[in-house]
Amino acid sequence: MENYNLRPHNTFGLEAVADRFLEYQSEDELLALIADGRLDDRLLHIGAGSNLLFVNPVFHGTVLHSCIKGMEITAEDDACVEVRIGAGEVWDDFVAQCVARGWYGAENLSLVPGEVGAAAVQNIGAYGVEVKDLITRVETLCLDGSSRVFEVQECGYAYRDSIFKKPEMKKYFVTRVHFRLSKVEQYHTGYGAIQQELEKRGEELSLPVLREVIISIRQSKLPDPKVLGNAGSFFKNPVVDRAQYEALHVQYENMPHYDVDAHHVKIPAGWLIEQCGWKGRALGPAAVHDKQALVLVNRGGAVGADIVKLSETVCRDVYAKFGVTISPEVNFID
Repeated sequence: MENYNLRPHNTFGLEAVADRFLEYQSEDELLALIADGRLDDRLLHIGAGSNLLFVNPVFHGTVLHSCIKGMEITAEDDACVEVRIGAGEVWDDFVAQCVARGWYGAENLSLVPGEVGAAAVQNIGAYGVEVKDLITRVETLCLDGSSRVFEVQECGYAYRDSIFKKPEMKKYFVTRVHFRLSKVEQYHTGYGAIQQELEKRGEELSLPVLREVIISIRQSKLPDPKVLGNAGSFFKNPVVDRAQYEALHVQYENMPHYDVDAHHVKIPAGWLIEQCGWKGRALGPAAVHDKQALVLVNRGGAVGADIVKLSETVCRDVYAKFGVTISPEVNFID
């Protein structure tokens, strides 16, 4: 499709137009697009658009979207199950299936927006769990028509990062992702908000209960993009040297933190932003969400430049106050 409106394909709800938009239902369809020469040099491969910011109102190139579906069990024993999922499956639908089948591991990632392929590229994470801990391998097709399977140790996973985000790796398209889930009861409930919600409910801990708790927490903090355009958590939580954290802690005794290792500490970006007075504040049609300072929102009529300006202003103020650099988790598309 030519001159395609991308508003339905970005959760910020920004008006943007692509020169061309193509979808494929299978690996064979993708190979046919490659063979036909329909994929030009300016190419953007997207999922559900939940982690994108179109900086400009026009994307001069081709936007490509996977609709590869399906789930199959590839191995199973008493302890775990391995499954192969199409990149175009909705991530939370997969989590719901895991919970329904009694497979442990993905429940803390409930209600994270997006699709399975993008989850593997972004290394999504929430409440102490990262998707890299569940992935065993990633299937891809290359622009030259070849296929390659990346074992998890080859994926270069780090905090909200992977090898697939590198410019030279954009020629690889994720088609299917393999996961290993546990069949042995185990939970990740270390985050304070989870414990508080569980205590409030007074229910016996189970997979369905923990999924409901995670969804409840997320819905209390994160706006529905169908109502208020946003991309979820906009900024990464910064990791600083322990010495820098300790110096800041002298000034800000209530500064929350999470130990990364013996030498590094992670500080919640939302807390830093809130201390700078940005929670609930707007800059034109773009604003910092009034319930979660980590989220930037489109109040209506914003363009990409409005979100960028707000992001840069917030980052500048955080650095001026704390000497800490925060950076976007969202991918800027110019």
